[in-house]
Amino acid sequence: MRLDRFLSESTELTRSLAKKALHRGEVEVNGDVVKNAAFKLGDEHVVRWLGEPLARIGVRYLMLNKPAGYECTTRPGRYPSVIELLDVAKRGRLHIAGRLDVDTTGLVLITEDGQWSHRLTSPRRRCDKHYLVTLARPLAEGAETALAEGLMLEGEDKPTLPARLERLDDADGVRVRLVIQEGRFHQIKRMFAALDNEVVALHRERIGEIALDPALAAGEWRELTQAEIDTV
Repeated sequence: MRLDRFLSESTELTRSLAKKALHRGEVEVNGDVVKNAAFKLGDEHVVRWLGEPLARIGVRYLMLNKPAGYECTTRPGRYPSVIELLDVAKRGRLHIAGRLDVDTTGLVLITEDGQWSHRLTSPRRRCDKHYLVTLARPLAEGAETALAEGLMLEGEDKPTLPARLERLDDADGVRVRLVIQEGRFHQIKRMFAALDNEVVALHRERIGEIALDPALAAGEWRELTQAEIDTV
């Protein structure tokens, strides 16, 4: 790998800024100052910038417990981006695999591996997505059957794919767990609106085989384990 590319992939430097750092003599390779941007690095080389050793940033796979009030976007918007919650280098290389609405909380997966995220989010894969839903009022009888058969949402020309509903044991009867395999616009809110109800709170618990780590508080994140990565 060229030295300037290595610098741009292991620091916040762009390629042009990396070349300027090289020209200023700020970079050492195995203890020697190297100014040649095209210098070819091998496994035997140790690179230091301003005296600090560098390691190339590999492909990252992250799990975030999204709080409300953050957008699943990499661009500035009305609300802050979930990317801003990550204390990592080169955040601009990351993208979100499976978005949530600004007021929805829970599991968000973030990576720079486009093929991995495509496998995770492709409609053809029909990946299960598990949500904890708080409703405005208890559901009427027969909701399970209606969801399993598919609902025709307003403005759509095809019914939703079969969904699984579990009523949870709580005093008010308004908490349910829903499993869907799609990601249409505001889909869950629209599904319950079609059942004459309203979503008060929505929290994603799982995508496929990857479950939100219960040790993560809202706004916290961690790297995925290799076992979790390999499930996709």
